[in-house]
Amino acid sequence: MDQTAETFSQILRFVDLAGVLTNAILGGIAARSARLDIVGFVILAVMSGLGGGLIRDTLLQQGTPVALTDPAYLALAIAGAVIAFFVPFRGRWSQRSLILIDALAIGCWAAVGAQKSLDAGLGWLAAVAMGIVTAVGGGAVRDVMLLRIPRIFGGNTLYATSALVSSVAMVLLSSLGMPTLGSAVALASGALLSLLARRFGWTLPTEVRIPRPRLLSDMRRRFRRRAGTGESHVDPPA
Repeated sequence: MDQTAETFSQILRFVDLAGVLTNAILGGIAARSARLDIVGFVILAVMSGLGGGLIRDTLLQQGTPVALTDPAYLALAIAGAVIAFFVPFRGRWSQRSLILIDALAIGCWAAVGAQKSLDAGLGWLAAVAMGIVTAVGGGAVRDVMLLRIPRIFGGNTLYATSALVSSVAMVLLSSLGMPTLGSAVALASGALLSLLARRFGWTLPTEVRIPRPRLLSDMRRRFRRRAGTGESHVDPPA
C-alpha cells in the first residue's frame, strides 16, 4: 500500500508540474494577446503557473512556499514563458493539449491544496476553500494584472466549480482515511467536469429574476386605474 501511495504521489507531482508549465504557457499566451515584452511574458507566466500555490502556502504559514524551495517549479514557469514567447500555439492539437493538461491541473491543484490544509490542522470548510484558491488563484492574479475581470467570476465555462467538486471529494475521502483514493477522484472529477463544461458550454447563471406574483400585479393595476378615474374606495352609506 505504501508503494502504491508513493507511486501515486509521483504521478500527482508530474501532473502538478505539468500544470505549472501549461498555465505558465497560458500566461504567456495572454501576454502575447496584450502585446507585452519578454519581461511581461515571464511575470505573467510565473503568476499564472505559481500564483495559486504561493497564495496557499503564504496563508497556511507552514514555511517557505514550495514554489520557492523546489527549483523545478520556478524553472518550469520560466520555461513556459520562453515557449509561449517563441511558439504562437495556434494549432488545433496544441490548443487541445493545453486544455487537457489545464483540466487535469485543476483537479490536482485542488486536491493538493485541500490535503495540505487538512495536514495543517484546518477544518473541512477551510480546506475546501484553500483547494479552490490553489486551483484558480494563479489565473485570477493573471487576469487582474491584465485589467480583466477574472474568469472565475463568471462569463466562462465552469472553472471554480470544478475546483470545488475536486476539493470536496478530496476532503471527504481523506477524512475517511483514503487520501490516495481522494487524490485520484479529485483529479478525475475536476478534469472531467472542466472538459464537459467546455464541450457543452456549461456556465453558472449570472442573475436570477424573481417574477412578481400575478395577484399582486393585478391589484396594483386596478388601484392605479381607480386612482386615475377618481373612483372612491369607500362604500357609500346605506
